[in-house]
Amino acid sequence: MTYQAATISNHLNTLPQLPGWVTSGRAETLEDVAFLSGAALAHLHLVLAQGDLPHALFRDRLALRAAEACVAFSGRPERAAELRDTVHLLRPGDLPGPAGKICLAWLRAVERPMSVKALGRALPTLEPGQIGAWLDTGKGAPVARAAMALEAVLREAPRAEVPALILADAALAQALCWDHLVPLLAAGLKRADLRKHGDDLRLACHRSLVSSAVEAVRQAADLARRAAHLKAVAPKLRAKGAGEAVEMFLTRDAVAPSALPLPDRAARRLCDRLVELGAVRELTGRDTFRLYGV
Repeated sequence: MTYQAATISNHLNTLPQLPGWVTSGRAETLEDVAFLSGAALAHLHLVLAQGDLPHALFRDRLALRAAEACVAFSGRPERAAELRDTVHLLRPGDLPGPAGKICLAWLRAVERPMSVKALGRALPTLEPGQIGAWLDTGKGAPVARAAMALEAVLREAPRAEVPALILADAALAQALCWDHLVPLLAAGLKRADLRKHGDDLRLACHRSLVSSAVEAVRQAADLARRAAHLKAVAPKLRAKGAGEAVEMFLTRDAVAPSALPLPDRAARRLCDRLVELGAVRELTGRDTFRLYGV
């Protein structure tokens, strides 16, 4: 991503933590909650400017969290583990199912620099003109623009929660001059919030962004530490293609051994070696059809 450089540091572990008055959750009025969400987003903006953050992996991890929230909104039981299986164990010709489609939409929304064309790839049922019009719906401050985009989509298509939330996050990122969509709103909203309008919806969006930004900052710091460790142990890997495999782990939430650029047995040995070195984790707890991630 391209962000304005932070002036106080270029390392996540030296950034100050969000102050307690941002995370206390005591504000009630729209003005007070808007102030807190602005502070949280400003801090997140600094975090996103750090060179040690694995940006693609960070967005992928947040996309999974947003997909999990949207699947819950739809009343389906799948959670993160099942969504990972659906997406990363999908074979050519297989259908992802309703939950898998939601997860794939979020993953596609974050993988490329934001544009109407990129969003159209994530939301193929929408026309580019529709996407552009909804993105331009909101005016004013970033969160207000996001809330207005969310409301505009749901007004025209009440059951289109996933496109509405993706486009709301896109409107927020556009207003903040971020070059990639960063999934934030869905994870902090409740299903009932999606039926609100006007100031009530803006208040819900501000509250959502306070909690989501706090969690995103925590996750960014954790991923930066894990990515640094993976890079540190990479020279110990002797398998041909290990460097490319490490890059895959640094950009994806989860990786199946079969996706690595190595023969099957060599790929499994590399994954086991990385687990042994504490550089990646096995994410499924299974003996077969395993997935690994930073």
